[in-house]
Amino acid sequence: MYSGRLCDQSAPNEVRLPSRPESGPVARRLVLNVLESWELHQHLEAGELLTSELVANAVRHAAGRTIGLHVSRKPGWLRIEVRDSSRALPCMILAEPRPVNERGRGLKIVDDLADRWGADLLPRGKGVWFELKVRERG
Repeated sequence: MYSGRLCDQSAPNEVRLPSRPESGPVARRLVLNVLESWELHQHLEAGELLTSELVANAVRHAAGRTIGLHVSRKPGWLRIEVRDSSRALPCMILAEPRPVNERGRGLKIVDDLADRWGADLLPRGKGVWFELKVRERG
């Protein structure tokens, strides 16, 4: 149901998910389904991991009841965005390395793996996004 909406490249749509930790695996599966349907197999691992980081941040830091997942593609780029009701923009914590199991490294992972990323204020909250370069078939 959700997957079909996200896979339609002609009409960008957003899927609303509960703002709960259980939405992380759901969002990852949705993104994997979209990337497979778009034959972007080279981006499966990064797309899944980065989506997981953005969803976890939205669930952890925004107080809303739902989050939005938006997947879009334009020539040369894949964009995945997670929207929430908070207008507080994220910031990347650059600190001493900590054990892998500690929190606070999500945006550093996004910064390391995404070709570009950012956050936009929206009329009702914000969207945090990342983009991956896509090699178009010739």
